[in-house]
Amino acid sequence: MIMTAWAKGDPEKLEQWAADNQETMQQVLSSAKEHGLIAHRFYGADGQIIVIDEWPDAESFQRFYEANSAQIGPMFEAAGAQDEPGVTFWRTLETHDAHGWGA
Repeated sequence: MIMTAWAKGDPEKLEQWAADNQETMQQVLSSAKEHGLIAHRFYGADGQIIVIDEWPDAESFQRFYEANSAQIGPMFEAAGAQDEPGVTFWRTLETHDAHGWGA
């Protein structure tokens, strides 16, 4: 299951916070793996940040987020995000044209 978390924010400020807080980033990543994380990336565009993760199911992500929100919140605040990221869960559609990513 793919999870996206989108927020308005400054990608450069997020990168700077991550560079300044590498130990926290690694602790959160370790916790995510313990909760079942399969893959993870941050992406940025002009005034926007998106996280794209792959999880076994939505419940695994929700347990992870509840356990780590105290570490995740300051990261988004440092990037200038005003609201909680909008989280969406996406299921794979069987369209018979999958390519890449282990298809």
